[in-house]
Amino acid sequence: MFNIVGLIKTAGYLGLFAIVFAESGLFIGFFLPGDSLLFTAGFLASQGYLRIWILIPVIFIGAVLGDNVGYAFGRKVGPMIFVKEDSLFFHKSYLDRAQVFYERYGKKAIVLARFMPGVRTFAPILAGVGKMQYADFLFYNIIGGIVWGMGLPLLGYYLGNTVPNIQEYLNWIIGAIILLSVAPTTVHILRNAEHRALIIQKIKKIF
Repeated sequence: MFNIVGLIKTAGYLGLFAIVFAESGLFIGFFLPGDSLLFTAGFLASQGYLRIWILIPVIFIGAVLGDNVGYAFGRKVGPMIFVKEDSLFFHKSYLDRAQVFYERYGKKAIVLARFMPGVRTFAPILAGVGKMQYADFLFYNIIGGIVWGMGLPLLGYYLGNTVPNIQEYLNWIIGAIILLSVAPTTVHILRNAEHRALIIQKIKKIF
């Protein structure tokens, strides 16, 4: 399993800020382990590796600022991002999923997308493309930053302080968080007949 604990210990507060900032509004952030990273950071704070009173504002500010950059980028670039080709730092499939999610949930998507890898990176960009009123965007952005950016680290911190020997189950908990994070996107893909056919076609090529 990806060594999230080692990453956090190496990155420190500045590295965590940069990761959350990138995942919240930059193309390069769609593959970063946001949910599991925040939970684990909170857990490590409970074990004395980080200070929770520093960690929480660092994560919150990184999340809110990242979304603001994504929104500004969407306002400036607009529809041009929809014709951009896939590259190392950009996958159009994530943009397409985020667009469907945004169209379905509207302003609430800014909060809900926080818990969906890939989608959370593009949701603020799409809000900018759709020219959502900045005051509305900022409100939902802050709410999302509180629920996601503060909630997950505090959950990890609380469990780390209350559950005996939780470190023995940490990998299982991280794995469960990752599965829960990707489940909504996976269900959406599998419910789409075109996506299912494409997946089946690729599986047949492998075997």
